[in-house]
Amino acid sequence: MNIFQRNKFNSLCWAMSAVLLTAALWTSIAKAQAADEAQVAEARPTDAPSTEEDEYYELMRVFVETFQEIDRQYVKEVDRRELVEAAIRGMLSELDPYSNYIDPKHLEQFTEAISQEFGGVGIRVNWDKDQRAIEVLSPLPGSPAYDAGILSGDRVVEIDGKLVADFTEGRELEEAIKLLRGKEGEPVTVGIKHINAEKVEQIKLVRDIIQLDTVMGYSYKDDGSWNFMLNDEKKIGYLRLTHFTNRSTAEIRAAMKELKKADLQGLILDLRNNPGGLLQAAVDISDMFIEEGEIVSTKGRNTLPRTWAAKRFGTFTGFPMAILINNYSASASEIVSACLQDHNRAIVIGQRSWGKGSVQNVIDLEGGESALKLTTASYHRPSGKNIHRFPNSKETDEWGVVPNDGYDVKFTLEELRNFQIDRQVRDNAKPGTTVDSDFVDTQLQKSIETITSELSKSKPDEKAADGTPAEQEAPVKQVEEKKAAFRIPFLKVEKLNVG
Repeated sequence: MNIFQRNKFNSLCWAMSAVLLTAALWTSIAKAQAADEAQVAEARPTDAPSTEEDEYYELMRVFVETFQEIDRQYVKEVDRRELVEAAIRGMLSELDPYSNYIDPKHLEQFTEAISQEFGGVGIRVNWDKDQRAIEVLSPLPGSPAYDAGILSGDRVVEIDGKLVADFTEGRELEEAIKLLRGKEGEPVTVGIKHINAEKVEQIKLVRDIIQLDTVMGYSYKDDGSWNFMLNDEKKIGYLRLTHFTNRSTAEIRAAMKELKKADLQGLILDLRNNPGGLLQAAVDISDMFIEEGEIVSTKGRNTLPRTWAAKRFGTFTGFPMAILINNYSASASEIVSACLQDHNRAIVIGQRSWGKGSVQNVIDLEGGESALKLTTASYHRPSGKNIHRFPNSKETDEWGVVPNDGYDVKFTLEELRNFQIDRQVRDNAKPGTTVDSDFVDTQLQKSIETITSELSKSKPDEKAADGTPAEQEAPVKQVEEKKAAFRIPFLKVEKLNVG
């Protein structure tokens, strides 16, 4: 560091100290004025405890001095920003595992994970090792690739003049997706080799905002859309929710309307491996399936207590439900499963959930260039039972969401791994093809058996067609009878390869 830089840095540190000192001085003046107005004549003893503002100033001074000494005296030169970011992370590590600092380099990835949106061309891809090319599994409907006529089975052999065959071995997909993604409106040229074609066609695509589905079915239809009806004969629907984003509510409602048109008789909501997401999405999705009562409540040190209650309008009822959870279902997943379990609206099947009963607020820093994800409140299920698993919690303590009695179906570590592999294969299958798999999903089987058993107890005239405006809903008496008949005493989430 040269003399000019050091002087500039010293000036900055002294400026910071001056600001803090000025703030403390004005605080003291304000207090003196307040004391005069209250006619308090006694001076504060010199040995009296420091005020909160004084303590704040002293602590900040310690930080500034430490920062300055490290910068001046450390054995080798340090990166000041890295030092500050390390200090921030150190502070947050003293709080809880869910409070984090998101630096500018990773903010875009964080935002993408929350919104499930990014700039790209809209193709689901796989690596064809034999041809050393990117295989197109399916173009997303309405995407640039879809509109350009790229079809399932086509091979991407070139991206912006770079041959895919020359990509780093073992990282071909990663490098391809990085090149295919980019800012909305920016062009990218891909070399496409169509099925049974000899020549490579150069297609110029303009990147657009691609929205990944958060609501999925068990398999694809021929057109590449999800099939939400798991069992056509018994009319059992299946919705798998991977995250809770600002679009999840609309996706669930659209899928439910599609299922109702197909004469839905029972529903399985799969929340396994779902790490959570937006609190409001969890509230809105819970509200779709109960007509009244508390959904969830939150409490925080500097936030007002809040309770969300269900509304009858637009509720889907009149059919049995099962919810699948496992030990990686967390946060928003636990809000939904706990709510529907407490209201006897659904039977919870699988394994005890993760146990995350805290709410994080994302606070912009540096004008939106970085962010702070900070725990600001805790949430509580309708029954009042605790969900949060504290650091010293035991297996015998009350935390998480526990499956209903008799519905605890555990996976071994090997079964969990095979479940994830099986799910990856199905997610990346070509539309209209049948997946050949030896994996037996005992948790899903149990949910099908449960719904089938409930349907066998039901009478045809007890089934209501809901999900419509309140004035068109079935009589309340029928709905209540159905609800009464159903009363019975949350690993890494795999991502689809999309560019």
